[in-house]
Amino acid sequence: MRRLPTLAGGFAVWGLALALAWALPGALWKPAAPPPFPFPALIPAGWALFALALVAPLAAWVGGPALASAAPLALLEAPPDLLWAGLLLALWPAVWGPPGTGGWLAAFLVSALPGEIRWLSQALPPESPFPAAWGPAAVRRVRFLALRRLWGRWLAARLPVWLTATLVLERLLGVPGLGTDWLARVTARDRAGLAAWVGALALLWLVSQTSQWETP
Repeated sequence: MRRLPTLAGGFAVWGLALALAWALPGALWKPAAPPPFPFPALIPAGWALFALALVAPLAAWVGGPALASAAPLALLEAPPDLLWAGLLLALWPAVWGPPGTGGWLAAFLVSALPGEIRWLSQALPPESPFPAAWGPAAVRRVRFLALRRLWGRWLAARLPVWLTATLVLERLLGVPGLGTDWLARVTARDRAGLAAWVGALALLWLVSQTSQWETP
């Protein structure tokens, strides 16, 4: 019962987003057909999500809350996706052809991982004086429990941010992907397609909430 207000508020927010997607304002000067969904982009996107979901929590578990204020991570987090994509294009050997999906995946992970590691590390509870006084095993256990509790909500909260970030990389590197699909549906006023996108993100949020339901 304690979680019902949180769920009600979440349903209200996602319901508003769904209504806005379905009633997308404005009119097209020249009507455009909705693009076909880029099914080949699902596999690279899945690999990117898997890498982030595994590497970022693992790094936060190893480094702990100290990584939240680590200067090297902060410096790597600062450059925008545009800079990472431009740097990749500048350093990519021409004899290899265009970077393609592999280059997009590398640029996305380099741009996203530092921020996500700091995000998770900042969410960890303090360790001084306890559990640090109980030894390394207790510290690792507390970090594991905290990250396990946070993992689903972190994915649900950050996935829309990653979707927006991929759009810049996809456009610069010429890779059709999920971010490009989202923008193409906005351009074409594809209300049904946008509503499906919002519904999928809302379902992810709901799964992250119900998987951590607390019984009184």
